[in-house]
Amino acid sequence: MKSNRIIFHVDVNNAFLSWTAVKLLKEGYPIDIRKIPSIIAGDPTKRHGIVLAKSPIAKKYGIVTAETIYEAQKKCRNLKMFPPEHAYYKEQSNLLYQYLSQYTPVIERFSIDECFLDLTGTSLLYDDYLKLAYKMKDEIKERFGFTVNIGIAQNKLCAKMASDFEKPDKVHTLFQDEIEQKMWPLPVVELFMVGKSSAKELKKMHIMTIGQLAKANFAVLKKKFKSNALYMIQAANGIDDSIVESRRSDSKCISISETLPADVDDKEKLEQILFLQAEKLGRSLRRHQFYTKTIAVTFKNNQFISYSHQKKLFNSTNKTVDIYQTAIELLEQGWKKDALRNIGIRLGDLSKIKELQVSLFETPKKEEEDKFQATLDSLQDKFGSLTIQRASLVKKDR
Repeated sequence: MKSNRIIFHVDVNNAFLSWTAVKLLKEGYPIDIRKIPSIIAGDPTKRHGIVLAKSPIAKKYGIVTAETIYEAQKKCRNLKMFPPEHAYYKEQSNLLYQYLSQYTPVIERFSIDECFLDLTGTSLLYDDYLKLAYKMKDEIKERFGFTVNIGIAQNKLCAKMASDFEKPDKVHTLFQDEIEQKMWPLPVVELFMVGKSSAKELKKMHIMTIGQLAKANFAVLKKKFKSNALYMIQAANGIDDSIVESRRSDSKCISISETLPADVDDKEKLEQILFLQAEKLGRSLRRHQFYTKTIAVTFKNNQFISYSHQKKLFNSTNKTVDIYQTAIELLEQGWKKDALRNIGIRLGDLSKIKELQVSLFETPKKEEEDKFQATLDSLQDKFGSLTIQRASLVKKDR
């Protein structure tokens, strides 16, 4: 890992509720809704709408994100509800992005309310990165009326972990020599991209903390978590070489998504859609002789809330089977089991060069797999893309 990197992760505190509060105050609303029991709800006019965000006081009543308005109201009778203001949220997100862009051109908008900044090599401009982070945090609060947390580290993973430490309106560091003290004691579920289901399985293996995961036996983990095991151990040790990727260049990323005609919460249906998308993207990569090293699955639910889950591959690929199997992993780990209106696959870190690393734990794939894929493409070009498929990727009819 490149130890001389300086990465910032800037994360808006309770974005939807904070941004709505800012808008209401500007419009003359007499109360800061961040200081009362309040929620942002998908559709406050309907009892079955869901909670999208909650104030700190609402949280004390036990109100949680994604529960129904009906459930939330039972916990707090004087709960105030406000509709989401998506156009305004986008406007505030753009203002934040523009503000951050003055410090470095290498900035990645990770989601609507968070950005990564790569400040590597800027020590002549900024002699004290901690001081710079406090300046940024305070200026954002003064200019825009909302607060952020800023994490500082030597890679994206640790910067994001740092920004999730004590909130709100804080700056935290998580450098390599701080991992054992600051990160290892945390519950394993708090490790970035390790979901609740994985945490439950790890608990069965008596792995309760990130530190225990960092020292876990790889062979044992691989039996349970397959290709994700390597990521888990590396992440627990604070290892991450992924770059801060500016989205300005379309050539670095391709994607495909499908807007569904009706709400879909059936896993098998989603798997079928992902298979067709993986097939199209894989063929496109091979046709243009590109390889991908980052795969993401994107989701948009019936409340029009978007989120995604991604994975950095150990070796780059352009094979349909790799894209599909990774997409299924991401569906398992990232899908919130909500009803979806759109689902897609995004491939990033595209390159004309195939990166192949030999791991201590893995063996390189055989050249026969490349030949098989080329033959399969040729047959599909002749007879149709759905006529001939891998049996391993197609579910049997029940």
